[in-house]
Amino acid sequence: MKTKFIPLLLAGLLTGSVFAQSVSSDVQRDVNQQTRIENGLKSGQLTTKEAGKLEREQAAIAHEEHKALKDGKLNQQEKNKINSMQNKASADIYAEKHDAQLGNPNSVSNKRMQADVQRNVNQQQRIENGVKSGELTNHEVAKLEKGQAKVDHKEANAAKNGHIGAAEQHNIQHAENHQSKKIHKEKTDDQVRG
Repeated sequence: MKTKFIPLLLAGLLTGSVFAQSVSSDVQRDVNQQTRIENGLKSGQLTTKEAGKLEREQAAIAHEEHKALKDGKLNQQEKNKINSMQNKASADIYAEKHDAQLGNPNSVSNKRMQADVQRNVNQQQRIENGVKSGELTNHEVAKLEKGQAKVDHKEANAAKNGHIGAAEQHNIQHAENHQSKKIHKEKTDDQVRG
């Protein structure tokens, strides 16, 4: 009986580890893409409006990650769909950064968008670190990605016209603060990845 139990236990641990790696790699791609958007804003390769369009795409990816992880599992079909969305977003970031439009990295709107996207990078990094350390379960990651989708969506809406006003920035910062507290709460609760 004991000899059958140990291989089953090891298989369960390895499967959990594979899922953790898969979720971690998806979140790492989120970090990378947000970083590319931020760098495009800073370099002037992206306008505020273009960054808003890209943030809408990031919101859709975060929403799909939320849906896929709600049951605590990430099956191959879900992983493939997220990967396909990430690949399209990556190509869109490249295309927007290399088109003829140039942004003004020193404009007030661009600076506001830079700050918001930098915050996205930080939040996604915190989620990724929580996955890697085992502090976050897939269910918790699902909830947090839903929050990230909301923040990304607010940024996209604010930048739709190419200008982010002070009130819009305040609204985004409020959502980011709320998300930051949720990340802290989920990482410090008693749930850990099994």
